[in-house]
Amino acid sequence: AVTKGSIWGVLIGAAVGGAAGNLIGKSMDKQAKELKQAVPTAEVERVGEGINLTFDSSLLFALGSADISPSYKQDLAAAATVLQKYPDTNILIEGHTDSSGSDAVNQPLSERRATAVSKYLASQGVAAGRLTTKGYGSGQPKVPNDTKENQAKNRRVELAITANDKMVAQAKDGELKE
Repeated sequence: AVTKGSIWGVLIGAAVGGAAGNLIGKSMDKQAKELKQAVPTAEVERVGEGINLTFDSSLLFALGSADISPSYKQDLAAAATVLQKYPDTNILIEGHTDSSGSDAVNQPLSERRATAVSKYLASQGVAAGRLTTKGYGSGQPKVPNDTKENQAKNRRVELAITANDKMVAQAKDGELKE
């Protein structure tokens, strides 16, 4: 079974709606545009009033490893620079694996990968209090795990960027700057 995953549920569930949602959406549009420019290797999608940012784990990590590749730290640092400019957002970091290997290996590996990205973003100045991590092992594939190419697509780290309570309150009060 292929799923959109919990990221989509988080982003859709974060909807505020109305004029406040429109203001949040405009802020997220701007942030998404900056993320696309800063990290061209990542997939950036606007979902509801949030952003889904997907990093290809085959670029981030060696197979079976949770150590961030030196070549990819530059892209994560670029993402961190953009994330710092929008302090009124929360960031959920999800780790995923393909279906090769057992759940006993994949689940903790996905958790370690999400934690590695969280720690790196924090080391680059993103407030740790904004970051939450979750690992899903092979339980939420984006595509069927039927080919090596598809397995590579399922090895990923996704970020859900949503408005925090302060941003929502400012938007509802009409005080959120575009």
